[in-house]
Amino acid sequence: MRTGMWLIGARGSVAVTSIVGALAVRGSFAGPPGLVTELPALRHPAIPALNDLYIGGHDSAPLCLVKKAQDLAAAGVLPAPIVQAVLPELNSLEGEVLPVPTGRHQLEVAQRAADDLRRFQERHDLDRIVVVNVSATEPLRHFDGDLGMLQEAMRAGQVLSWSSLYAHAALSAGCSYVDFTPSTGARIPALHELALENQVPYAGHDGKTGETLLKSVLAPMFAMRHLQVRSWSGINLLGGGDGATLAEPGANAAKVASKQRVLRETLGYEPEGQTRIDFVPDIGDLKTAWDLITFSGFLGTRMRLEFTWHGCDSALAAPLVLDLARLTAAAHAQGLSGPLPELAFFFKDPLGDVPHGLAAQWNLLCDWIGGWS
Repeated sequence: MRTGMWLIGARGSVAVTSIVGALAVRGSFAGPPGLVTELPALRHPAIPALNDLYIGGHDSAPLCLVKKAQDLAAAGVLPAPIVQAVLPELNSLEGEVLPVPTGRHQLEVAQRAADDLRRFQERHDLDRIVVVNVSATEPLRHFDGDLGMLQEAMRAGQVLSWSSLYAHAALSAGCSYVDFTPSTGARIPALHELALENQVPYAGHDGKTGETLLKSVLAPMFAMRHLQVRSWSGINLLGGGDGATLAEPGANAAKVASKQRVLRETLGYEPEGQTRIDFVPDIGDLKTAWDLITFSGFLGTRMRLEFTWHGCDSALAAPLVLDLARLTAAAHAQGLSGPLPELAFFFKDPLGDVPHGLAAQWNLLCDWIGGWS
């Protein structure tokens, strides 16, 4: 199944790590750890192989893919020998990364982006394309009208965030859409209408890679053992482009809201405390999270748990991007359309009424794939 993976923000750290990873694994320069689609429980003939993945994207950044990959290797994010091994293929993909379209109004921009997707599909004779948003987090922005009202508003002004504009472009071109960020994306009634009209699926939001991944494991433990969580506070330190973006208050608020949802949904209440995200330029693509949890047990005895998570953001996110592209393409091939809540396993703020504990999300994912034809 020839599948396109079109990356919004294709020259960014997560995108380039995803591209290098796909090239390295299919070239046998690296193994598949981190790719859950390579686990026996999730293997299915409908899921496209990495060899069947064709990569393109949009980005306004001038830095070429090879230079970005070399910079990531110098920063310790990517192994230098692997970057060296995939340089010829990486260089050949340069022409598949296009500048962000422009136009007289947002609808024209979305139409030009959709045309880029259609040309990409024709050029490589693809069965389908999955558009994955891995660009910078945006402040949340909503529109409550129907599809006709939305398109009229797009002709008249700047009503959509870039994530939603790209969702419009993808769904209009008959491509599925995945939002790996906490941005608005397809979470607009009119875009849901467009997805159903064109019979394409969409998924999101905000890839679950670090602190929230641990929350989704630990919070169910407290609930199942009937332990009262009194407070849960976290400090996240990030560098790189993601950290710089999240220093902006609107983007920061969108990210924090996404990270906090798992506690409320899993515990059934929201304990005291808050999550904070601070930008520390010196740590680059690495990130650190420190959490303090206070809780009460039998007879009201007070206790505490602390954990520290050190991770490389791009290395944690990239395999999930590849998993989501492959699984969403398979869902599209199965004839599914609209939101894909079964992909909650991958997200901090998943679509639909779904469990938020990681084990329950894993079971939901396995049962879903097991029911495919």
